[in-house]
Amino acid sequence: MSRVTVFTLGGTISARGGDAARMTGPEVLAALGAPEDVELRDFRRLPSSSLAPEDLAALAAEVNETVAAGSGVVVVQGTDTLEETAFLLDLLCPTERAPIAVTGAMRRPDLPGADGPANLAAALAVAADPACRGLGVLVVLADEIHAARHARKTHTTSVATFASPGAGPLGSVVEGTPRILLRPTVPTAPCRLSYDPAVRIALLTLTLGDRGDLLSAVDDRFQGLVVAAFGAGHAPSWLVEPLAALARRVPVVLASRTGAGTGLSRTYRGPGSEYDLIHHGLIPAGPLDPAKARLLLAALVSSGAAGPGGYDRPRITAAFAHLDGTGLA
Repeated sequence: MSRVTVFTLGGTISARGGDAARMTGPEVLAALGAPEDVELRDFRRLPSSSLAPEDLAALAAEVNETVAAGSGVVVVQGTDTLEETAFLLDLLCPTERAPIAVTGAMRRPDLPGADGPANLAAALAVAADPACRGLGVLVVLADEIHAARHARKTHTTSVATFASPGAGPLGSVVEGTPRILLRPTVPTAPCRLSYDPAVRIALLTLTLGDRGDLLSAVDDRFQGLVVAAFGAGHAPSWLVEPLAALARRVPVVLASRTGAGTGLSRTYRGPGSEYDLIHHGLIPAGPLDPAKARLLLAALVSSGAAGPGGYDRPRITAAFAHLDGTGLA
């Protein structure tokens, strides 16, 4: 068993009595019966909806230092944005030397059936197990182990809210022991990047009859755009030219608002189809949902794939294609 460092950021797991009595990191570990030899970093005390890019950049830097020193890591935060934190860490932090697990809770510690103790215990077991190294950042809740790339919150209140649409969990924790049944064949590691919290990427979700009024807000304040399009990557025909104009200036990534499945590239070819949009300069997100596509694009821009003089479309396309398992990266 390896040593483990726990970073507490706040969230439901610490929200005893609601927000009025936010528990400290030591109180969380003591109340949940965590082992005494676990090192604690009382990093933030915030609901995850209030975590800022600067918080995540600082967290990634400290996690990298901790893993480099040979310690497994558990990040404890609210579930609202847990999947985004986990995926960003997956892009920024190596797991070859020690595992990184992200967990939280769906029920407050003062409510019947609070799930925080079990989730924390399972995450500690994963972070301490050398067999969980090299799997990428892991999301551990309800005794299931998910790859951060696939994990999504799928229900507002269920303690089994986290799932991996289209992939399924990598394994589970049984009697306190992680059991890995599947290992990713396309790791995120080759995409490891940097992250500048000053980079701003817009996210636009299309709706029926959308006239593109919000596209005008994507001005010089933003260094890129992710479009959460219909179905497998479709948009109204009248938005093709405005999106193409934006794609000539900044990277525009085409994702699906459905929440599962890989975007298409050549099945439909009419105006506003995925084929049409890609050939007008949009970059396919593959299987990444819009929120994660936004984080990957932000990391790519932070790493020099875009700047005042334009952007490296082939490099950005290749990074998204790599996570789609197409072998183009």
